Parts: sequence; C-alpha cells; structure tokens
Amino acid sequence: MFSPDELTALWLSAKVAFWATLLCLPLGIATSWWLARRDSRGKLAVEVLVQLPMVLPPVVPGYLLLLLLGTQGLVGRWLNESFGIVIAFTWKGAVLASAAMAFPLMVQPVRLAFAMIDRRLEQAATTLGARPWQVFLTVTLPLALPGIIAGLVLCFSRSLGEFGATMAFVGSIPGETRTVPLAIYGYTHVPGGEVAAQRLTLLSIALASVALAAAHIISRRTERLLGYKPHAEH
Repeated sequence: MFSPDELTALWLSAKVAFWATLLCLPLGIATSWWLARRDSRGKLAVEVLVQLPMVLPPVVPGYLLLLLLGTQGLVGRWLNESFGIVIAFTWKGAVLASAAMAFPLMVQPVRLAFAMIDRRLEQAATTLGARPWQVFLTVTLPLALPGIIAGLVLCFSRSLGEFGATMAFVGSIPGETRTVPLAIYGYTHVPGGEVAAQRLTLLSIALASVALAAAHIISRRTERLLGYKPHAEH
C-alpha cells in the first residue's frame, strides 16, 4: 500500500517523535513540578519561555536553532570543530526541532497533575520518615502519572506533525530528515504525487485522532483519580 519512500518517512517520523518525547520527559517533569510548586520572580519568565513555541511562527524556533546549532552557529561550529558533531540537517536535529515545539504540550498536563496532588499525602510520608526524593518517587510521581502519560501522548503526536521548525533547521532530506509532514509537502509539488500525499494525510489524521482520544480518556481518568481541587503552596 505504501511505497518505500513513504515507509521510510513513516519510520523516520516515528523515530524522531520517540526520541523527541524521550528528550522532553525528564525536563518536562522537572519544569512542571517547579512551575506547580514554586513561586519566584523568575516564574513568569519561565512560563513565557515554555509557552513561546506555541504562539511563535514555527519557522522562528527552527531558525533560532539554526543560528545556535548550525555548522556556523554559536554552538554548532564549536561542536563541529571540537568533536566532529553535526546537528543541523540531520535526523538528530529533527529531534531537537520536534522537542522544542512539543515541549509546551508536555508541560501543560503534567503541571496540572502536580498542582492537583493533595499535599497532605506528601506531608504524611515525610512524617513517617521519608526523605524528599523518596516522597517524590513514591508519592508525588505515581499520583501525577496520568498527567505524565497524557503529556507523553500529546508530545509524541505533536512531534509526529512537526513541520515548520524542522524545515527551517534540518530541511527535507530523503531518508534523513524527510518526515511524514515534509513528505506530504514534497508530494504536493511533484506531478503524480497526489495519491501518496492523500495516503499520508489520511494516516496523519487517523494517528492524530487516536492520540487526542487517548489524551482525553487519560485526562478524564485523571479527574476521577484526583477528584479534588488543586492544593497550592502558600
């Protein structure tokens, strides 16, 4: 049903989305916990920075990544000359671009899950002698798990659909950076490519629908498991 080029784009999309989601997971949990539990002067700046990719034109984060990590970029040139590491115009660069665009969708549900946790449960564990890291691993993290799963689903699905930042940072190189969205765009500019574009479009719609339905189900389950108002720290 799918041509070898289409299958390559599908496999590359899955690989990029997987690694982008894995990259977002630890940073997303840490950022979400800090935003949910801490009040400081820098909190607003962090919130704006986290949400910025959602309101900027997608090509802007991609261009910024190119300025930073391109072969002549501020960091990319040093990485290339010192270690022979090239990120721009590679699938690893596509991972970074996808992670940058999907990160806000990871933070939103995880932050909400942390905010909804009853702090008295954590205080009880502390009273019983648990250290802070033990409280986090055995009480906080399990209670936030539904939100974390929802964040993973949203992050993965957003990474699958990333286009603008990827195009600006790594281009559309067959077998290297041409993911499904880039393949669809390419097929629309090739005579006779309409059928392939339609197949990949329908598949993208199906995958996005499944991901959104899964995120909705998990969110409802979160509300049932944590059926109380958020407990803010005073």
